[in-house]
Amino acid sequence: MEKPVATLLWVDDEIENLTAHLTFLKSRGYLVDAVASGADALKLVDQRSYDLVFLDENMPGMGGLETLGELKKRKPFLPVVMITKSEAESLMEEAIGRQITDFLIKPVNPNQILMTIKKSLDNSRITHEITSRDYLQSSNRLNQDIDLASSADDWIEVFTSLTRWELAMASVQDDSIRQMLTDQKRQANLRFIRFVEDQYRGWVNAKPGERPLLSVDILQQVLVPELKSKQPVFYIVIDCLRSDQWMEFEARLTDYFTADTRYYFSILPTATPYSRNSLFSGLFPSEIENRYPDLWTYSVDSEESLNAYEAELLKAFFARNRTSLSQDPRYFKINTQADSKGLEQSFGNLIRQDLTAVVINFVDMISHARSEMGILKELAPDEQAYRSLSNSWFDHSFLKDLLINLSKAGVKVVVTSDHGCVRCTRGTRVNADRETSTNLRYKYGRNLNGDPKDILIIRNPNDFRLPKYSGNTNYMIAKQDAVLLYPNNYNQYQNQFRDTFQHGGLSMEEMIVPVSVLSPRLR
Repeated sequence: MEKPVATLLWVDDEIENLTAHLTFLKSRGYLVDAVASGADALKLVDQRSYDLVFLDENMPGMGGLETLGELKKRKPFLPVVMITKSEAESLMEEAIGRQITDFLIKPVNPNQILMTIKKSLDNSRITHEITSRDYLQSSNRLNQDIDLASSADDWIEVFTSLTRWELAMASVQDDSIRQMLTDQKRQANLRFIRFVEDQYRGWVNAKPGERPLLSVDILQQVLVPELKSKQPVFYIVIDCLRSDQWMEFEARLTDYFTADTRYYFSILPTATPYSRNSLFSGLFPSEIENRYPDLWTYSVDSEESLNAYEAELLKAFFARNRTSLSQDPRYFKINTQADSKGLEQSFGNLIRQDLTAVVINFVDMISHARSEMGILKELAPDEQAYRSLSNSWFDHSFLKDLLINLSKAGVKVVVTSDHGCVRCTRGTRVNADRETSTNLRYKYGRNLNGDPKDILIIRNPNDFRLPKYSGNTNYMIAKQDAVLLYPNNYNQYQNQFRDTFQHGGLSMEEMIVPVSVLSPRLR
């Protein structure tokens, strides 16, 4: 005897009227038990294992909702589909609240029942198969898009398409198809890097509106238009947030906001001292150094001081551009739970403020902690697991609570990232003197050299609107997935930093980042 496709239990006090449905399901390979009361259903559930239960809502004696409650006590994860003649919304909400799998209104036809079974029991398998099929069908077109990409918009479309496929592939178990997507993304990155090397100098020296949206343009082109309504706005910068992470976060906010998300290019190096200062000043790093030398202080050993004046840079932007605010912007940097408590205590006043800027550092902390702590690397061995880790953080985070409260208060939010990060898989040898910065994806100093296949070497910082820390400052920026390592103890450090998430370099994951205007759904 062939093994049944699935074992079903149908509970209905008029079960004799459902013979045609039961016969249809049996003809499709399902094993079906049928009973006329909730009490009989509970006895069978205690004795046998079922894959799915169809449960009539209106039965004499033990009704459908009562039976549902008892079923869930015995088998909390047993899928139950409730069938009823009633279209009362209160009944639907009551059943949903008790975690039913689906809700059908009588009369039901056999194909409707079959669709419900497949949706309940075969959803994962069908999704895997359809996703794999659709990707294979679209991969040739995607290869053409990669080959023909010739503009910033083209590359944003290529990258976001690849990223959405990565998210869809998270449920696909076929390693060969997932590897195919990984290889396709690697080839796209190689072409993207050549594109940026060819175009970037022109971008940073062009006028706004004559170049793609860059870090320096977010204030004027995205934030300022939202302030013109004279309604409160929150400007939230999530340090080191990747585009794939934002896609996951945004999906969790659909009950609270409508999102207008676009993507822009982080300036180079894709590191906080450069890109985030540009997000708060509307200036390139060399302009900050020249205009506000007191606000651009640095140390080769620690660059944290370079982001110590973001509040002052934001205030200077509005003064410089003569944008009228009734009060100076408020600024919060959230590194600890104590920092978040400070913002929470001021929330009632902040939602009446023209502009509140908030920096969230926890995503960057996750990235660094994963690189430094073996246990986190075990928990998040690849991009999919890394997204899962950041999703878990977001679901229980101060940030999500803040966004929900802003939605309830009717406050619009501009959310962005200063840069992304990339999973590094290899090292590349570099030569530099002792005064060179210690970063793994970019360095500045004197007489820097390395393999141009792996490294973008900048001899003239002015071409890239970067500061000169000395008379002959050079920069080197790692390409694709390499980390910059010195020849001494090269193998040791390559093993140490292989398979870590880093930022500062040139890759789609680091450069193409989201900016989203969130409009509240709830008032």
